[in-house]
Amino acid sequence: MTSRELFNRAIEVVLEHEGSAYTDNPADRGGPTKFGIAQRWNPDLEVKSLTRAQAIEVYWERYWHGHRYEFLPEVIAVKVFDLAVNLGHKSAVTCLQRALHACGLRVAIDGVPGIETCGAAEQADQTALMAALRSEAAGEYRLRVARSADQVVFQGGWLNRAYA
Repeated sequence: MTSRELFNRAIEVVLEHEGSAYTDNPADRGGPTKFGIAQRWNPDLEVKSLTRAQAIEVYWERYWHGHRYEFLPEVIAVKVFDLAVNLGHKSAVTCLQRALHACGLRVAIDGVPGIETCGAAEQADQTALMAALRSEAAGEYRLRVARSADQVVFQGGWLNRAYA
């Protein structure tokens, strides 16, 4: 499977979680958002007017390309990318690396999906790794709410995403 083919699978999961509505929730630190693309992190875009096709290309160029997701097992790549859209790339990869530790595979916890991390993800029992990754993501979301109580409004949706 090519990187773009894997991305095409992953983006459908992301868009399912993010939805297509334009939102401007004052508690959302990304500010106005559409298709999960936040104005704050993409100041050169007018997110309110984004089409689905444009959003997909933004995700390809800014959120997928160059992040090495294609070197992970397919289901893990999809999950890590989906988490990265919401948590940030480094935090999502850190969740993966902690999940690998939970599966008994020691890798550096540095938020970088290098050869060691990708190789360990290939070696891991995929069912166990996915369970550990979901748990790590849920823990990360809970920690974010504990650090910033104003984010509790998002906790339910975040936990649904973690366990999806």
